[in-house]
Amino acid sequence: MTIEDPNTIDSELVDAQSLNSLAAAPLRRPKWEKRLPKLFSISTLDAQETSLLLPVEIGTTDTSKLYSIKALLDCRATGSFIDRDFVRSKGMNTRTLLCNIPVFNIDSSPNEAGQISKVMNVVLRYKTHSERMLLAVSRLGKQSLILGYDWLKDHNSRIDWEKGEVEMTRCLLRCERGRALRKKQIRQKRIEL
Repeated sequence: MTIEDPNTIDSELVDAQSLNSLAAAPLRRPKWEKRLPKLFSISTLDAQETSLLLPVEIGTTDTSKLYSIKALLDCRATGSFIDRDFVRSKGMNTRTLLCNIPVFNIDSSPNEAGQISKVMNVVLRYKTHSERMLLAVSRLGKQSLILGYDWLKDHNSRIDWEKGEVEMTRCLLRCERGRALRKKQIRQKRIEL
């Protein structure tokens, strides 16, 4: 590639192949973004057998504003999502992804809401459970928040599907309750010694 003046690019002097190689250079994604899945699956059907509505509270990590909403606990969704319109109506701040994440319906068709291009950090509270988590921003229709299979797997909660109750008895160390349980176990071990 030959450029006479470093402040301008003459279209005749620029080799098209050089431009293509510059455009194809991979962007370096931050660590937090690398932990996100390569694709999401989301349910488009309302199925009572595979989902529950939980009263939760979310707090924004940047402004500390709190919102009480119903979260759909859905084992068919592979990720956890927050509704784009809810985020906009509340003026919540989001983070833009360097690489969009495709979203598919349960039947493997592309989701009409499109790809995930934004995420947001929140503190989620349910009963005595509290944790910081990253939510994918998407159009969810009737729902404001979906806690998917990733959340269920991470917490391995006891769920009474008939009563519609969730017990957070096996929390992760990153959860408030998980840290408290770990401290209690350490104290008990010290007493035993």
